[in-house]
Amino acid sequence: MHDPVETVRTAVSGGIGSLVLDRPGALNALDLRMVRGMREALDAWRADDAVRAVVVRSTSPKAFCSGGDIRAVREAALRGDHAAVREYFVSEYGLNAAIAAYPKPYVALIDGYALGGGLGISVHGAVRVVTERSGLAMPETAIGFFPDIGASYFLPRLRGRTGWYLGLTGRRISGAAAVECGLATHYVHSVEFAALERELTATGGERLTEVLGRHATVPPASELAGHREAIDRCFAADSLNGVFERLTAEGGDWAEETLAELRRASPSALHVTFELLRRGARPDASLADCLALELRTACRTAATHDFAEGVRAALVDKDRRPTWDLAQLDTVRGWFEQ
Repeated sequence: MHDPVETVRTAVSGGIGSLVLDRPGALNALDLRMVRGMREALDAWRADDAVRAVVVRSTSPKAFCSGGDIRAVREAALRGDHAAVREYFVSEYGLNAAIAAYPKPYVALIDGYALGGGLGISVHGAVRVVTERSGLAMPETAIGFFPDIGASYFLPRLRGRTGWYLGLTGRRISGAAAVECGLATHYVHSVEFAALERELTATGGERLTEVLGRHATVPPASELAGHREAIDRCFAADSLNGVFERLTAEGGDWAEETLAELRRASPSALHVTFELLRRGARPDASLADCLALELRTACRTAATHDFAEGVRAALVDKDRRPTWDLAQLDTVRGWFEQ
């Protein structure tokens, strides 16, 4: 079932524990073996005095991590192996929680795409470095799923209503935009990445702020510039229908493009996403609370028509023409009324 080649390479050098994602043929999509490998390394290094900081990076210049291995989840769901579906999500979300609570600096070097689960193994860390080649997104509504891996916690806590905008539309943003809204912490030109990693290793993870400061630069104006007020205005609606209404009233190219993105998404996935973001935005919500609700919702969603159809259209047949089940909307509404 799994690629026999090692897909997460681990090493300790100069006080740095390195997690190197090396599954380039699948754009580092996280299968269960990779998730477990990362978790085992982090658990081993937690109390290891030889490791003072952790750095995670990719061998591919194209993708840091394209997300979870959602095709494998779909296959398990289609054959009725609900235990396998749950096992995957339990393991992935457990890794996300472990990164968020890690007692040592966790540095993600995001050069290339970081989508879905790729944010789960980066955003929860203390340092998220991006470049001009980075592209970050939670694109799940387009495949009949929802932004998970703790996104219902971190998206509502981004600047303004940007998290709601990104979570509902699945819009991919640049490294500059990621720093601007809070998904990333530092912007470094890609040509500096190798030098940054060498210096981190040479200093053994000490003086982290100083090292980052020598390589980081102020990002250029992002594609969010000029749209922030409209994002905050339209995505502050207290219902999903309200978002559509405000975008319609907003008018203009940006609003029309945003409406088109929402209309291409699964209606049931949009409903689930809005509800999870609403709950995750509560001041008393914790990451643990959000991950627990996401786990219940993910196991249910994996068994739905829209998930199977969305993954088929995007990743299996790649025709980009999913047929959504509008009747499913009543079912998912019931999930949050119990």
